[in-house]
Amino acid sequence: MGGHHKPTITVTDDESIRLNPAWQSVRVVALAAGVVFLLLAMALGLMQEDKSYFFHTFLTSFVYFLSISLGALFFVPIHFLARAGWNVVVRRVAELMMQNLIPMSILFLVILLPVIFGSSSLFDWNNPELLVKGGKDYDQLIAHKEPYLNWGFFAIRAVIYFGAWIWIARYFFTNSLKQDGTGDKQITLNLQKNSSLAVIVFALTVTFASFDWLMSLDPHWFSTIFGVYFFAGCAVSFFAAITVILFLLQNDGKLVGIVTKEHYHDIGKYTFGFTLFWGYIAFSQYLLIWYANIPEETEWYLRRQEHGWAYVAIFLLLGQFFIPFFGVMSRHVRRNKYALTGWAIFILVMHYVDLYYIIMPQVGNAEGAPTFGLTDICCLLGIGGIYISSLIWFATDKPLVPIKDPRLNESLALQNH
Repeated sequence: MGGHHKPTITVTDDESIRLNPAWQSVRVVALAAGVVFLLLAMALGLMQEDKSYFFHTFLTSFVYFLSISLGALFFVPIHFLARAGWNVVVRRVAELMMQNLIPMSILFLVILLPVIFGSSSLFDWNNPELLVKGGKDYDQLIAHKEPYLNWGFFAIRAVIYFGAWIWIARYFFTNSLKQDGTGDKQITLNLQKNSSLAVIVFALTVTFASFDWLMSLDPHWFSTIFGVYFFAGCAVSFFAAITVILFLLQNDGKLVGIVTKEHYHDIGKYTFGFTLFWGYIAFSQYLLIWYANIPEETEWYLRRQEHGWAYVAIFLLLGQFFIPFFGVMSRHVRRNKYALTGWAIFILVMHYVDLYYIIMPQVGNAEGAPTFGLTDICCLLGIGGIYISSLIWFATDKPLVPIKDPRLNESLALQNH
């Protein structure tokens, strides 16, 4: 990352690194709007003859916001593992973003409870008629996968995933806050020591969660690279989201002179790198499956090349890879927080399109064209409102910088060459 100079600023625990009281009004409004929009989405979903559309669009918005927090869950332990110092002044924001895994676990009940009570609106494999040997709807492949794809094991795995994620998030956050009070350097050493286990658990749980909640929407399809594909989306959306959050905080007078263009530059480099990584993984998955030409694998892509979905695929290829690749490539863009924030917003929009492309073609297994209507908007605004509200709640009365981290001065002195 280059050399360092003596920092010209000392971080103290005062109002300059805490949220303004005005954000509490935003929190209340966001929560109220989120609940109203979510209830409206549910009402619209119940009015539709095919209930599967609501569950699919809810899953799209749910995974969208979940993936941002999962990206944060990767960011924090991986930098402890690497013993990196540059990230300290932005790490608390990432720690706060991790805490939103708690409300996301509650929202997941909208998906989990119908599965437990026998609904197959979202997951075909939960339809018992497909498992009756000799029956007219018997599906041999789904029956073969039944030991893994059944509502009981599905629920147990979901509890394990969220349990592991919340434990990691709380462990790093509570110890970081504890260090704010004590300044004990041993806390950093302990977090470094346990970060390797956290990264391993993260990798395994995120991979299997993507299999369970996204890949099993089409239980005939399989891709061993899909977990990496989902992780790449989590990472790039997190770096885009933290860019926007830091921009908003600085516009509100917080972290000014603490988070500098040097930190934006490094976040921009991550954004650029994971944009490239996402494109590489997406292309690798497509190339290997299409070249092998195995019907169970190619069917997934074939569905997404018909009835207008090909236009979404092309839009995704351009918007999630080529356009941001060239947009964030420039050093000047990465060092300009206004330009970088603009690209971050664009990337966040495209991340939603990516998940929409994965999930929505499976609605009722119908050969329908892409649609985006009031139900989709209400789900997005509903979950988004709750996400923003809980993020502000977790940040209330907390320093936005780890004020006694032993590497704080290193982060304040960051210089890119």
